[in-house]
Amino acid sequence: MSRKTVFIILLLLLNAVAGQPGAAAGKPDKKLRRQAVETLRKQVLTQAAWALQQPPVTVTASTSPRSAGTAHDFFSEGDYWWPDPQNPAGPYVQRDGLTNPANFAAHRQAMIRFSRIVGALASAYQLTHDEQYARAALLHLRAWFLDPATRMNPSLHFAQAIQGRFTGRGIGVIDTIQLMEVAQGVLVMQGAKAFGQEDVAGIKSWFAQYLTWLTTHQYGQDEMKAPNNHGTCWVMQVAAFARLTGNQELLSFCRERYKTVLLPTQMAPDGSFPLETKRTKPYGYSLFNLDAMTMICQILSTPADNLYAYQLPDGRGIRRGIEYLYPFVADKTKWPFPQDVMYWNNWPVAQPFLVLGAVQFKQAEWLQTWQRLDHQPEVEEVIRNLPVRNPIIWLN
Repeated sequence: MSRKTVFIILLLLLNAVAGQPGAAAGKPDKKLRRQAVETLRKQVLTQAAWALQQPPVTVTASTSPRSAGTAHDFFSEGDYWWPDPQNPAGPYVQRDGLTNPANFAAHRQAMIRFSRIVGALASAYQLTHDEQYARAALLHLRAWFLDPATRMNPSLHFAQAIQGRFTGRGIGVIDTIQLMEVAQGVLVMQGAKAFGQEDVAGIKSWFAQYLTWLTTHQYGQDEMKAPNNHGTCWVMQVAAFARLTGNQELLSFCRERYKTVLLPTQMAPDGSFPLETKRTKPYGYSLFNLDAMTMICQILSTPADNLYAYQLPDGRGIRRGIEYLYPFVADKTKWPFPQDVMYWNNWPVAQPFLVLGAVQFKQAEWLQTWQRLDHQPEVEEVIRNLPVRNPIIWLN
């Protein structure tokens, strides 16, 4: 056997181990993308008109006596933790999948509101290039990231606390997925006349500081290593913030983590997510994790490294994930696992993986299903688990 033959065999083996690009994904379908934009146009302009009237509300607008942080520190409490009936004054106990409505949620609600406002204004700006939308968005961005009186600290020491147990946890990092559309909105609007160089630099500096915290603090590292949707969401938001700040090292790290950790350890050969389907809300968590993985592909794909096309040697990739879940979105009665213990009737909505997958893989049927689903959910749990609500700012 010649050296050349040996070299070729070794190269093929290395490619098989590392994974391989599939032939199914090419350039996005422009026609389907236009259809998606037109589907959203009226809704976007209506939401932007609402957003124009909203004053900034940051974490400093509300506090909790149970927070161990300052007025500038984001605080939230674990959703599924309740007072112990046997010891009401003692540490909380877990009831998985059942949200405690008495837990402090004002900061999370404020961040979701912030995301909705900036996402709507950025979408309207992308459609119209009307400077009024950029000016309005900047008021909120300054309040959250620049104004010393109202800004949020670029860290998450006190998220998803548990009364009597923890003042904060790494699992709380998932709360800031709501900042993804804020970061993307800045990318869309940073060239507007309203955005001064100091504003843009200050906002990017905040995200750069938060990225440092996410990648060096133990909470951030714990979340990165989480084996389920939490690990997916760490990569998703780090990718979004790294793209805004131009951090190529972190972008490369996230691409490799998707290929070598998330995809091989979370997706089953059939495209399902076993770590999600075993939960008490298997349907909602499966939708959520597939949305997050699709967003990773959307944010991180480049012409030279298209994650939409990337497949493991056995064919696992984002298309297989969408193809697996799509029939249960089109007809939920076919769902083969137990119904979610809460919010079963509120899913699905207009999931991002449908519209982004439709445009990328040229699947008109997926787009049609997305078009008929709810684009403006009002249930708080659904909104919280749908961080991408403005596809227009991601489609380009």
